[in-house]
Amino acid sequence: MEDIYAKFVSQKISKTRWRPVPAGSLQTADTFAAGSWDNEENYVSLWSIGDFGNLDSDGGFEGDHQLLCDIRHHGDVMDLQFFDQERIVAASSTGCVTVFLHHPNNQTLSVSQQWTAAHYHTGPGSPSYSSAPCTGVVCNSPEIVTVGEDGRINLFRADHKEAVRTIDNADSSTLHAVTFLRTPEILTVNSIGQLKIWDFRKQGNEPSQILSLTGDRVPLHCVDRHPNQQHVVATGGQDGMLSIWDVRQGTMPVSLLKAHEAEMWEVHFHPSNPDHLFTCSEDGSLWHWDASTDVPEKSSLFNQGGRNSTFLSHSISNQANVHQSLISSWLSTDPAKDRIEITSLLPSRTLSVNSLDVLGSCLVCGTDSEAIYVTRQLFS
Repeated sequence: MEDIYAKFVSQKISKTRWRPVPAGSLQTADTFAAGSWDNEENYVSLWSIGDFGNLDSDGGFEGDHQLLCDIRHHGDVMDLQFFDQERIVAASSTGCVTVFLHHPNNQTLSVSQQWTAAHYHTGPGSPSYSSAPCTGVVCNSPEIVTVGEDGRINLFRADHKEAVRTIDNADSSTLHAVTFLRTPEILTVNSIGQLKIWDFRKQGNEPSQILSLTGDRVPLHCVDRHPNQQHVVATGGQDGMLSIWDVRQGTMPVSLLKAHEAEMWEVHFHPSNPDHLFTCSEDGSLWHWDASTDVPEKSSLFNQGGRNSTFLSHSISNQANVHQSLISSWLSTDPAKDRIEITSLLPSRTLSVNSLDVLGSCLVCGTDSEAIYVTRQLFS
């Protein structure tokens, strides 16, 4: 991987997301959104990476991401997702969910829609009203699903004032993240190490399936679904371990991979190259996991400036009877045979890396050291 550029932005960054590229277009990622947290005033901002890496008029190397526009956000930005090219959905620590609209003609952001009390411990209108942070949001136009510390799941539709569906006591613990499996089905992770699958076609407040890490009940913080194989899911949690699950099989993870030294905050499969996976952590690291099988005899060594340390993997389920070519490289039964190469992407350890996103050959991540890092050359 070539150069990764840092820009110091004077606020702790909680979330970074690439603006999606129109389907079928040859454009590369050029704009990302960022959200801040733990600052006196928090913002949602849009940035351009422009003619990144070109020589400027003085012969210097341009690596600066440019701020296009920003807007104040009440509370910490707990999650951030593009709804479409123009709209961004932000989840707040105040329990509010806001849809921001980007106006490219004059480079401003405005509030397009807001559900102010999406998440709460005791309801609006009661004297003891207390809000609950909205911890996660996922969009699949026209639908927006939110989860929160209150254990509630909301299904919103853009341009509808009220929630289309609410599962009030979906969880007795905190829900930390959510993703779509298939359109009517979502998957949530919680603070006691459980994955739950919910089917919006079914009435009632019960999940259709529960999977969990046996024993420790380690809080899970993040989840991502394999872009091509919807039964394959990756999660990360408080112990820094990377877990790969096959939701068709059993109730336990297929593999547990020893990863970060502290909480794993986000995990993302590469959307078009899903043999590659990316994780970031409270320990200040940002890792690229390469499970592609076209590299001969890869060593399962951690590459960072010549310092190598092997990592541990347990494979739990036996799938030898399944035709090998149909199995995702992440479900391989023999970690020794299918080695995974891990590369550290940041030049040095920093404070917590809170968020990352990948699109094409571009990666962006945000940190508590008030820096946003960008590279356009992930696979070079």
